[in-house]
Amino acid sequence: MRLDKFLCDCNLGTRSQIKKDIRAGLVTVGGSVVRKPEQQVSEGTDEITYRGERRVYEKFVYYMLHKPAGIVSATEDKRERTVLDLFSDDCRDDLFPVGRLDKDTEGLLLITNDGALAHELLSPAKHVEKEYECHLAASIDETQIRQLEQGVDIGEKDLTKPAAVHILEDKKITLTLTEGKFHQVKRMLHAVGNEVVYLKRIRMGSLTLDPGLPRGSYRRLTAEECAGLMNNRNLEKEKNGDTND
Repeated sequence: MRLDKFLCDCNLGTRSQIKKDIRAGLVTVGGSVVRKPEQQVSEGTDEITYRGERRVYEKFVYYMLHKPAGIVSATEDKRERTVLDLFSDDCRDDLFPVGRLDKDTEGLLLITNDGALAHELLSPAKHVEKEYECHLAASIDETQIRQLEQGVDIGEKDLTKPAAVHILEDKKITLTLTEGKFHQVKRMLHAVGNEVVYLKRIRMGSLTLDPGLPRGSYRRLTAEECAGLMNNRNLEKEKNGDTND
């Protein structure tokens, strides 16, 4: 790995600033000052300091984003602002959103560079719960709730998997799914004779949206939140009889 990329991935500054600091002699590798940004280093074995402090490379990083409406869940788009446009320029360049929220949907989005974890959270076979706060056009009745809880026809080969419904107040519910079909929440409510007028994802697996995180803002996951995600992954391995790391 290039030395400047190593330091950028440690969120120490922009690539141009990092290169400037390397050339200024502010970086050492193995105790020796290095002035070439392109020098190759081993992130696992080389001892690297920046401005007098040792830096340890993080292979994977995890962010919670409170996605606002009007932003698309993609790494790049020629016409629309993407969720990665909300991140500062000094963030590493290998991040991606885990799954998608519709452009007009708000709420929890996990941003990471951990492809294996993304697969665990998105695979239909894993049955990871996604919980949504739904504001409805009309009050929901017991018949509609029973239909949602049993599975409904949204025009595909099979009925949707059973969902969990919790009434928060009139015309406001949470709906918890274990699958992620295109526009699924809106299609399910439409199928039972209701409509979604506002949608917000508040949970994905063990990860819950921080109520203090403003729309459009992001933060690193805490150690406890990361542990929860990793625990889900380890439990899935045990269930499948895979005990290898």
